Amino acid sequence: MAESEPVPVQVGEKRGCPENEDNDTPAKKLRKEGDNKNGGPPHQDEEGEEEELEGEASEGEDGETFANMMKHGLTELDVGILKFVSDHEGFSGILKERYSDFVVHEINKQGKTVHLDDLSIPAGAEDVPEADQQPKESDVLTEEQKTQLGELQLFKNKEGNVSIEVMDDTKEKRTLVHKAIKTQFPGLETKTEEKEGSKFIVAYHAAGKKALAAPRKHFWPKNRGSFCHFVLYKENKDTMDAINVLSKFLRLRPNMFSYMGTKDKRAITVQEIAVLKITAERLAHLNKCLMNLKLGNFSYKNHPLKLGELQGNHFTVVIRNISGTNEQVHQAMTSLKQTGFINYYGMQRFGTTAVPTQQVGRAILRNDWNEVVDLILKPRPGEKEFLVRCREEWAKTQNPEAALKKLPNKRCVEGQLLRGLSMYGKKNIVTAFGLIPRNNRLMYIHSYQSVVWNTMVSRRIEAFGLKAVEGDLVLKGTTAHVLSAEEAECHTIHDIVMPLPGFDVIYPTHHVGKGYRELLSADGLDIDNMRHKVKDYSLAGAYRRIIIRPSDVSWEVIEYDDPRISLVHTDFEKLERKPAPVFNKEGKYRALRMEFSLPPSTYATMAIREVLKLDTSIKKQTQLNTTWFN
Repeated sequence: MAESEPVPVQVGEKRGCPENEDNDTPAKKLRKEGDNKNGGPPHQDEEGEEEELEGEASEGEDGETFANMMKHGLTELDVGILKFVSDHEGFSGILKERYSDFVVHEINKQGKTVHLDDLSIPAGAEDVPEADQQPKESDVLTEEQKTQLGELQLFKNKEGNVSIEVMDDTKEKRTLVHKAIKTQFPGLETKTEEKEGSKFIVAYHAAGKKALAAPRKHFWPKNRGSFCHFVLYKENKDTMDAINVLSKFLRLRPNMFSYMGTKDKRAITVQEIAVLKITAERLAHLNKCLMNLKLGNFSYKNHPLKLGELQGNHFTVVIRNISGTNEQVHQAMTSLKQTGFINYYGMQRFGTTAVPTQQVGRAILRNDWNEVVDLILKPRPGEKEFLVRCREEWAKTQNPEAALKKLPNKRCVEGQLLRGLSMYGKKNIVTAFGLIPRNNRLMYIHSYQSVVWNTMVSRRIEAFGLKAVEGDLVLKGTTAHVLSAEEAECHTIHDIVMPLPGFDVIYPTHHVGKGYRELLSADGLDIDNMRHKVKDYSLAGAYRRIIIRPSDVSWEVIEYDDPRISLVHTDFEKLERKPAPVFNKEGKYRALRMEFSLPPSTYATMAIREVLKLDTSIKKQTQLNTTWFN
């Protein structure tokens, strides 16, 4: 955000309940999507859709600045996304014009699609007062006190605390007041103070170190599972952002939560989360004070969730203002259902600034640390003023402390790297670079691997089309096997895998496979030596199917007049008993609404690309969006 702007309320804190918020505005919001303004790597979610590294410095980016920056952004051609599998004629349309045009439902380990459809607390799981004679928590606080505490919770109280005098002073009464405040107003902490001979309970915001302190020991029944599992419904937030908000209100460390995969930010997503020894009642209370998040479908289990345990994700996608005829749409969607799409790594993998993340990854693999620093910190066009000043300061003085002072918030990638350089010096760049979170550092390298994979798969499709050939690879269990000419006759393109480069993979033996060596050699890398001096940056490699065929594919063409209306009936709207959208037989605009399921680590945007035959990069979509709305 600009330095002159006030500090915003923390994301996820209540300024009104989700149903009262109209954040789903068209046009300009699209320009935020996938925006990686700070030059940091994206982080991958489990369906393969990736989000930017969210440095605080990037908050508040206006559409004009982003559109200007995107003139210098990447297109699909830049990252090896070149080919299509179908021969239907493509057509234009706008992707993610509104975040409600992209809805993701997790498919759990058992193959069940996860929905938010129950906000109730499990029977027998409520927190029960220890003695029947104790008054209810709701009776302990007066209406005036509740109003004051509510204002404090929403940061509207200028005093920064609320003092409640305990008239009938007993330890039991004070305990009940403490518990009532914490249960009814998550995010507040309490303490007992004595003033002029009277006892007061003072409520204040849990913040800083207190917010991360270990949670107090609460009584936990032995017959209750240690983990409360719940469904998280979120709008226009990424998964880690949502978990950080929940952590703050519950006074927990974020690692107390577990999940099977992270989900898109610019979307409505529904997924399962588990948290250790927090009651369903406490979680349900958060629904009163969070916006764009809802929690429900609570249950207690004896295990957390693990990354990658999901079977996949189910997508409901609306492409607005389509130009294709009904026959073109039918051909495109039939091809998607029957043949599938090339399993490219999507644009989210590569960031959106003038300095692509794969270039940083290549420099890391080459052990060229001066280039790593230069790529991350060098000036680039179209950014916010404070980042421009920071980069200019670094270019002029090479002084990390001076450059760091130009950043209003130091948590962006540039800030973390500069802080490392100021702590460890420019002769210890590897250590300084280590201040960037590990997952984000590794995404630079994965981004390079992904460009290589995309490029080689495009060459494979160009050379041999959609049939298995001698020298291709298939998986037998987890082991790759090279096909003979005879074996190739018994396999289809859906069986074929291609490797991401690394020290623990084999390569196709046909001429395309041999191209891996040439490609890496041109980048200054030795394909026979993919181990790195820093263990974290050693690449084992992996195998990835080159064609994915979605399941549960369905579609319809919708006609509508108002571009502001939602064209999807969400779980939250169903809970609120809001009517489903009604479509016209004839309308001013046409949209394609499609549904399909994908396995983990595949990109919905690449399936959509195959349907539209359209570049899905933010650069191209921003141009489309700007043209349509101006």
